[in-house]
Amino acid sequence: MVAVSPTRATALALPDQAPQADSRLLPWLLVGGGLLSIYAPTYWGAFNGIWQTDDMGHGPIILALAVWLFWGVRREILNAPYAPLPWLGWPMFGLGLALYLLGRVFNVSSVEFASHTFVVASLLLLLRGAGALKAAWFPVLYLIFLAPLPATLVDAVTAPLKSWISFIVVDVLHYGGYPIARSGVTITIGQYQLLVADACSGLHSMFSLGALGTLFMYLMARKSLIHNAVMLAAIIPIAFAANIARVIVLVLVTYHLGDEAGQGFLHGASGIVLMLAALALFFALDSVLTLALRRGGVGK
Repeated sequence: MVAVSPTRATALALPDQAPQADSRLLPWLLVGGGLLSIYAPTYWGAFNGIWQTDDMGHGPIILALAVWLFWGVRREILNAPYAPLPWLGWPMFGLGLALYLLGRVFNVSSVEFASHTFVVASLLLLLRGAGALKAAWFPVLYLIFLAPLPATLVDAVTAPLKSWISFIVVDVLHYGGYPIARSGVTITIGQYQLLVADACSGLHSMFSLGALGTLFMYLMARKSLIHNAVMLAAIIPIAFAANIARVIVLVLVTYHLGDEAGQGFLHGASGIVLMLAALALFFALDSVLTLALRRGGVGK
């Protein structure tokens, strides 16, 4: 009999642990490679198409954030109890694949990108089980923000939003003493006429702020249901108010500096600045709610 020290025994056990870890990672690596091969044409088309537009320019950022979120919960996924649910996973995978093919064949980006959520959720159920899906619930749902807004929704909502924004902007500047009037969504101020275009409706900025706002709420992990409900409900009003401020700025820039200034660099820069302003309002609301609920004894 040969005596083996505890240190030596630990060293001898290490080679057996590595293959076990590799075997646990191998299915995920294979699935990751499969997903990349399936969705590579989708991403390539988006990089050369919709992600080049102002409406969906945030697409690459959302994709990077989604990957980062999944990386953050990788240990929870791998350590979840092994209890696959094929009775739920396979139908969900079939639905996701059908959505992908439908969007791909008919060139409907919103449907094609919406398939991400169902495909990824189904693979978590098939490879690990409900525990893995529970661990990754937010990254899975966050994939929804990759999908462009459906054209039917955009068409239905854009016109009323433009009308409301035009009405509010004209009223605010009229009370400020400016020579301003409107006809539909056309604003006349001084010698200039400005058309409130679809991009100025604020619908896509609401969507972008929704992506950033929900991410902020997830990272802050506030425990108060009231806090989270108010923050979630405030996303659309804050985005709408920020867009009204953006249009007011553009109208004033045009009136004081001329049409070239209003339609030039300042037009694009105002969108970035006011998105940052909307985020600042969102963060300020979070601080106010935290302080108010703490004083009220509700907690965070």
